[in-house]
Amino acid sequence: MKTHSYSFIKIILLTLLLVSAGSRRSALAQNVDALRNIQVDDYFALKSVGSPRVSPDGAWIVFTIRIKDLEKNSSETQLWMVPTAGGEMRPMTAKGGSVWQPRWSPDGKYLTFMASSRDQGSQLFSLDLQGGGERVQITNIEGGIGGYKWSPDGKRLLLTISDKIEEKSDGPWVIDQLKFKQDYVGYLNRQRTHLYVHDLEAKTTIQITNGDYDDYGATWSPDGSKIAFVSNRTAEPDASSNTDIWLVDPGTPYDQQEPVRVTTNPGTDGSPIWHPDGERIGYLMTYTDRTDIPASYLQTKVAIIRIGEDEPVLLTTEALDRKAWDPTFSPDGSQIYVQLEDDGQVQLAAVSVADGELSRLITGQVQVGATAVAPDGSVVVAISKPRLPGDLFVLDANPPAGSEQPRRLTDVNGELLNSIWLSDVEELRFPTLDGTEIQTFVYKPQDFNPKRRYPAILWLHGGQESQYDYGFNFRVQLFAANGYVVVMPNVRGSGGRGLDFALALNKAYGTKDVEDVIVATDYVIEQGYVDPDRLGVGGWSSGGTLTNFVIAKTDRFAGAVSGASVGWYTSTYGHDPYYLWWHTELGPPWKNRDLWDSISPFMYVENITTPTLFIGGEKDWNQPIIHSEQMYQAMKHLGRETLLVVYPDAHHGIRRHSYQKDLLERFLGWFEKYVKGSQSGS
Repeated sequence: MKTHSYSFIKIILLTLLLVSAGSRRSALAQNVDALRNIQVDDYFALKSVGSPRVSPDGAWIVFTIRIKDLEKNSSETQLWMVPTAGGEMRPMTAKGGSVWQPRWSPDGKYLTFMASSRDQGSQLFSLDLQGGGERVQITNIEGGIGGYKWSPDGKRLLLTISDKIEEKSDGPWVIDQLKFKQDYVGYLNRQRTHLYVHDLEAKTTIQITNGDYDDYGATWSPDGSKIAFVSNRTAEPDASSNTDIWLVDPGTPYDQQEPVRVTTNPGTDGSPIWHPDGERIGYLMTYTDRTDIPASYLQTKVAIIRIGEDEPVLLTTEALDRKAWDPTFSPDGSQIYVQLEDDGQVQLAAVSVADGELSRLITGQVQVGATAVAPDGSVVVAISKPRLPGDLFVLDANPPAGSEQPRRLTDVNGELLNSIWLSDVEELRFPTLDGTEIQTFVYKPQDFNPKRRYPAILWLHGGQESQYDYGFNFRVQLFAANGYVVVMPNVRGSGGRGLDFALALNKAYGTKDVEDVIVATDYVIEQGYVDPDRLGVGGWSSGGTLTNFVIAKTDRFAGAVSGASVGWYTSTYGHDPYYLWWHTELGPPWKNRDLWDSISPFMYVENITTPTLFIGGEKDWNQPIIHSEQMYQAMKHLGRETLLVVYPDAHHGIRRHSYQKDLLERFLGWFEKYVKGSQSGS
């Protein structure tokens, strides 16, 4: 029956030519000199691949392609399909709109996806693969739905729906929550997200969870008799990161049942996945005995727990001192696939359920993204590389002898990539001041000659506890194309190197991270190809904050870009959304004022002489624009060269395409003026 559900597609595909892996990259043989440098507008020509899902019979993969339209200042996302065996892609939804969360019905007859309805927000739609592929709206829930999952028998849908709230009047915001605001959302209220079950035949919907909690990460048990979900149901969820996994009956209204708690770890438990036996749940957890470590620093453990038992089995222990995410069981339940952050890579790994043995399946200069597992155990992944923005690949369960693995399925940016020159990455490793090894990625310009000295940009990553990895980075490719050596250090405090490495900056921002930036600068200068008189530094978010510290502690940089940065932490206490982080790591500012000031670059602003561009979004509530305003005004008062650029109605991530174009052009213009324009020391 499953095979017959795809017969019409397979007949069509018999007429299509199979594309051999790598044939679309034949242009690599052309003279490199014929390739043009990447330009700002190329950013808007790049397509993004995501959300792969394998059909129930394993023959097809549905996925999304997102494109950007600079003229319309908008983006759109289409559904596409490609044979798992390889071949031509075919579009499944029309241009001109956006769809997301593609899923196959369990019998393989339908493709379902989320899309905006005319008057009811985001709803669920389907395509009948046997009946002509007409788009049909399935749900019509007032206010829209946030997500969905098919029941194993295909008769019900698990929906996430936010509480209905009254339209805001012209009156004031009345706030009684500890956490009361969020970037891109605004002031928060008591609106919570709960779980519902929709019966497709009866067209009825019942609510199965309730309360002053958010419920998410929900998934059906293999027999459809239970729902596992994640929720923080402590007395004050805003003051705790203690999430747990819970169970509910999908056929019983919330007022007739109480959720059953599965996990009891005082840290975070999440990302539940059901073992095929229906008796165990795999998941990710973090924990620590220390009370001064925010959850973001902690490394993830892969665990499995049997329903009804209190103690989980830790499949990865302290021996795997790394973060993992996006767990998925193999079809036979013997392994859990995860994406693993490790030393500049994002790998695909498998953890044995029997003994916790770790197998690294896809490694090297890769950033593994979205993952989907086929019925035969093959794994579909999105992979990005230094010169590859992202495509789908398959790691076959039983590959033919001599075949290259993983096997490439898509080449969505092939035409563009075949026409432009892209820099390759070089990895450097060297000791910092205390002997700790530091990893740095270096990108070089097209005309690179090791005997010449080039202007350089030290570009610092955001997300203090994240890492630079081998994924495609348009911004640094643009810098390299404009003649810069780009240096990207993973300073102490970064991810990918374990808990101790991340905790190097606990209560100590602007110390060892600054040391590592300066050591990285010295190291590339010693290689002989960086001009010490033409150095730039910059970054976004935490990278912008680190930039503020660097230029406050050294005057060797000729120009700096501080994007969406922090200046004086105390000044936005209660205004940013990080109450739990700050109170865990720093304590309240009225008790630990010296500590708060010591980690604030604004306290050292009078030392800054580097011409600095401060730039960010007007409505950024992650790192509010007041920080950039204060840094700018202080430098202006001190008579230093500076400029403040604020994007109206923009948040922490500058999403509007016209703003993104302006941002990239301003970066280039600032470094052109102050770094390239500096007197060369060579």
